Amino acid sequence: MVAMAKRVKSFQVIFSDPSKTFYCGGDKVSGRVEVEVNEVTRVSALRVLGLGCAKVEYAKGKQRCRQEAEYLRYEDVLLLDDHPTDSDGSVVLRPGNKYQYLFGFELPQQGQLVSSYKGKFGYVQYCVKARMERPQQPTLECKKSFEVEEPLDVNTPDLLSPTGGVKEKKVTCMFIPDGQVSLNAKIDRRGFCEGEDICINAKFENTCSRIVVPKAAIIAKHTYQANGRTKVFRQKLSSVRGNHIISGMCDAWQGKTIRVPKIKPSMLGCNIIRVEYALMIYIHIPGSEKLILELPLVIGTSGLGSRSNSVSSQDSSSSYASQSWVSLRMPSEPPSYCDIARDCRLDQPLTPLLDDFDGDDSPIFMNAPAFQFPPLPAYTEAEEEFNGNARMPLPVC
Repeated sequence: MVAMAKRVKSFQVIFSDPSKTFYCGGDKVSGRVEVEVNEVTRVSALRVLGLGCAKVEYAKGKQRCRQEAEYLRYEDVLLLDDHPTDSDGSVVLRPGNKYQYLFGFELPQQGQLVSSYKGKFGYVQYCVKARMERPQQPTLECKKSFEVEEPLDVNTPDLLSPTGGVKEKKVTCMFIPDGQVSLNAKIDRRGFCEGEDICINAKFENTCSRIVVPKAAIIAKHTYQANGRTKVFRQKLSSVRGNHIISGMCDAWQGKTIRVPKIKPSMLGCNIIRVEYALMIYIHIPGSEKLILELPLVIGTSGLGSRSNSVSSQDSSSSYASQSWVSLRMPSEPPSYCDIARDCRLDQPLTPLLDDFDGDDSPIFMNAPAFQFPPLPAYTEAEEEFNGNARMPLPVC
């Protein structure tokens, strides 16, 4: 290996457009393989391969589960332009020169590939690999990865239709009935893109004797299949919560929003790896299991379709209108309150209000701030008595 490194100075794959972040089905992947040598080197063949595969690997007890699925395989033998070759097709590379082997191939059409992915128990990876074959020496390899993102349109009628559900649960205490908790939730559509807000309309009712808390979260479900076994990994991405509901009361969410974070689109076309998303609306019940309602979501690719553009244009127009209204109604800035000397630091610890052990969620806290008022202004402890035209100060006892 050391002798090989001394003989070959550089051996790398360079794409034609290094700034391109990802490729789609049907795009052309092109570039060059650059070679520089320190000594005279004979190359019998230089092959380029375009590879793409999905791989799952995890341990199930003492058994190791592995499975692969291939989505791209391209192979070609590259030749040097205007460079003499021997009768067996080999070429001689000499030091001081930079040799460039050009390559290019088209990816399969849309629908035949799956997006690049890297998870806890598997991945989908694409790369261009170059192999330099030399007589009586080991084959030298180099590779460069590239991303593939398959477009997923969320403008279909199925994904634009509203969805919702109703759930209720009877609560018991020591096998004694203790009322019930119910929720009724609905969202206007199932298809979203990164950065969009999901508007939730829901109603929660609590007739048990406990204080409950309504919450909502975006959940990612990663499913891995290998050797006939299935492994599921669930992950909470973002969450919101509402006000606590005491016994005999109800609460409603009217357009409560939760934003879709920066995540990969849904991956539904892979045979061994599947990535699905859901909006989980649930009620935390102390001392009992949660009441959960899951609404499936489909996360599409950003910047595709007219709906994303229309949403962004509406946002920009609304923000411009709001700025115009502010400029009309409030021509001057509000006064500054920086000169007010008030210290509102918390000197007391946080006091828990509810036992709300919900995974990564923090409990509800009641903050008890201790306000420190500024000292009274200085004054002279003296009273004045008017005696005709003269003023006589009198001490204060």
